[in-house]
Amino acid sequence: MKNKKKDSKKSFPIFVVVVVLMGAWYFFSGLGTDKPADISYNAEVPVTTEGDLVINKSEVSDKVSFYGYKDGDTYMEVMAVKATDGTIRTALNTCQVCYDSGRGYYVQEGDTVVCQNCGNVFKIDDIQKIKGGCNPVPIMEDEKTEDAESITIAQSYLSENTMFFSNWSKE
Repeated sequence: MKNKKKDSKKSFPIFVVVVVLMGAWYFFSGLGTDKPADISYNAEVPVTTEGDLVINKSEVSDKVSFYGYKDGDTYMEVMAVKATDGTIRTALNTCQVCYDSGRGYYVQEGDTVVCQNCGNVFKIDDIQKIKGGCNPVPIMEDEKTEDAESITIAQSYLSENTMFFSNWSKE
């Protein structure tokens, strides 16, 4: 008759190794982060000499792109996406209601973005069109300049909105 106590002692290290390997796979595959694989994160964003954020229109598609910007010690993100009518919509990647929670930012799910704090689902076609409520903070036409190749968001506008990112944490 086998000793059950000895068999369980042999299987315990194997169990630990499997759990550690699964955890490593989960973390390094991106599943353990807040950055889904189908979202474009632009690490290097062209900035003019005045500190304005410049988005190249040719980079924007129906997949939400997030553009990082740093104002002093505050890291911010601007989202840009091409709506179904072909227009490029921009917003701060933070929720008008949930921003203070630290998790009031959005990720794309199909043709919507979802607040990571409360779960509110918001249609991509409504970005920059709807103000108020649990929605991305819109960057309206008068808050940016646009030409055939790019969209420029002024440093002054971004600096005025750092409060939305004071508790923000995607890590």
